[in-house]
Amino acid sequence: MDTDLKTIKKAFAAAFPYTLPIFAGFWFLGMTYGIYMNVSGFSFWYPMLMSLTIFAGSIEFVTVHMLLGAFNPLQAFAMTLMINARHLFYGISMLDRFRGLGWKKFYLIFGMCDESFSINYTADIPEDVDRGWFMFSVTLLNHFYWFSGATLGGIFGSLIHFNTEGLEFVMTAMFVVIFLEQWLKEKDHRSGILGLVLSVVCLAAFGADNFIIPAMLGILAVLTAMRPAMERGGEKR
Repeated sequence: MDTDLKTIKKAFAAAFPYTLPIFAGFWFLGMTYGIYMNVSGFSFWYPMLMSLTIFAGSIEFVTVHMLLGAFNPLQAFAMTLMINARHLFYGISMLDRFRGLGWKKFYLIFGMCDESFSINYTADIPEDVDRGWFMFSVTLLNHFYWFSGATLGGIFGSLIHFNTEGLEFVMTAMFVVIFLEQWLKEKDHRSGILGLVLSVVCLAAFGADNFIIPAMLGILAVLTAMRPAMERGGEKR
């Protein structure tokens, strides 16, 4: 038991520094969401429970309009699928990494948001740190950041009055930093360049509201086709 506790603590200590940038973004956005729920007429229980059980920032904001509108479960399902379809690709990418993790896998699947995926997929986990508990700690910490921010925003929303327009750019800036860090770490930039090019092409073809799913499908297809050549190139190096 003591060994297990030491393993968990070590993994938590290794994961925590990776999540600090997420903490800044999630707390601001989470509080913004809680305030938004408050000014829309909902008690703090709503953002608290929704951030705990849904844990999907974009759809949680959209859910406010769904709760205020007519009951339409099919529309809610279609909207959720469209907004969070990118998580299908995240899940495919993490199949090997989640294998053999036992019960922890279920929470990792539930809590796999964009930020947790980015860390768990790219982090250099030390050899003496348990991989499963590291990923579990990353996911748990990010979940807690969002949950606590949304709850505080819901509680103190009626007391805070400031203009939150543009605050969502915090997360965009964070993803730019993650991309740049990964670019500097990797010697082979073909996948990064490919992702950028296909994203720009899909943005021009489908528009800002609809380009994410076509871009991810295109990236998945091209990278799958290029995988043998890229692996051979990696072996030569």
